Amino acid sequence: MSGDGDVQAWLRERGAEAIDHPGGTLYTHLCRVRDRLAGLGATPDLRLAGLTHAAYGTDGFDSTLLDRADRGVLRDLIGPDAEALVYLYGACDRRRTWRTLAGTATVVDRFTGRSTVLGPSQLGPFVDLSVVNELDVMEQDPSLLDRYGGYFRELFAAWRPVASPRVAAEVRDVPGR
Repeated sequence: MSGDGDVQAWLRERGAEAIDHPGGTLYTHLCRVRDRLAGLGATPDLRLAGLTHAAYGTDGFDSTLLDRADRGVLRDLIGPDAEALVYLYGACDRRRTWRTLAGTATVVDRFTGRSTVLGPSQLGPFVDLSVVNELDVMEQDPSLLDRYGGYFRELFAAWRPVASPRVAAEVRDVPGR
């Protein structure tokens, strides 16, 4: 497993600084997500997952930095637990997963169509990463909050019981953003 500097260099090599994203580039977004997770007391694995969460693309962001067939590359770089979270995040079929996630702990994989039931040690970090990502995107593009704020207030309220205490406190502020 590499340190943040090595991971940031890898992201730049993969072109993350050249990919547009709300608030600048994908690279700056990934760094903001990692930094916010760190400020909220996230584990090193969750911070590394935050820094690389879009490596395989996401249900809301099609650009990829690495083909998911090459998962070993990212696994070697950030470790198996962080990479598993990155894969889960990228593979999540949001439409079929997010509304029921807190009650079912089930993530539908958009690549395979299979469902995975998350254990408590997986569910909290997955929710924390999802929340912090969406908060960053909305802060960088407030028009998204105008368009989808009601949806995210409802979703984050449902996720509060499974989020870490500090992330749960963050989502209480969404209506005022």
